[in-house]
Amino acid sequence: MITFPNESARYRTAREKLLKKEIELRRAMEAVAEARRALPPGGLVPQDYVFDGLDAGGKPAKVKLSELFAGVKDTLILYNMMFPRHPLETRDVATGGGTARLARADQPCPSCTALLDQLDGAVGHLEGAGFNFAVVAKTALENVVTLGRDRGWRNMRLLSSAGNSFKRDYNAQDADGAQLPLMSVFRRDADGIRHFWSSELGFAPPEPGQDPRAIGTCEILWNLMDFTPEGRPDWYEQLQYGGACCH
Repeated sequence: MITFPNESARYRTAREKLLKKEIELRRAMEAVAEARRALPPGGLVPQDYVFDGLDAGGKPAKVKLSELFAGVKDTLILYNMMFPRHPLETRDVATGGGTARLARADQPCPSCTALLDQLDGAVGHLEGAGFNFAVVAKTALENVVTLGRDRGWRNMRLLSSAGNSFKRDYNAQDADGAQLPLMSVFRRDADGIRHFWSSELGFAPPEPGQDPRAIGTCEILWNLMDFTPEGRPDWYEQLQYGGACCH
């Protein structure tokens, strides 16, 4: 048992009780990850979707889904961001950079943008560990590239699905065309590319009074808030704070 300076016996007793719950949570997380890995093969991707992206020289190019698998890296983690934002989104739009030139309805979702701010730095590590990572938006390629430039993203592969049905086919937009946030994983095997897993928790009703936690442990910002005495505030990410971008 460890202790910290000047803590009371009452604090230590409560902390040890909480530690038992944290150990239970760790066990549950490991069990969920094991069950996820044990999923039977998912459905084969019906077509080699063609996206708009950038080539190695930074020039606009057509990029096939199969080309997102580099070398022998057979797993692709793909985030479907809400860009354009959901029609019911009321948060402020970007007021600086090239993104500010877009109409309100065409601007990106602040929460998706904040999540990708956090993930950009992880991409090099993911690739080093043997995984591929990409971001897909429904907006024009120029818009998502401009957003990446405005936010200082340096590592993520940014793609536009404006010219294909990928998002509709893989549940990243609703029947009316509104964009939905979705993390998906695809796996390449001898038969082709298969869907492995998507963050379906976002489609499940949350428990009363609880956060939806749609992407679970991947939401770095919100998980950090869980460590604090205040917990998750009644607050949402913004594209800028105090009139300036968070970068």
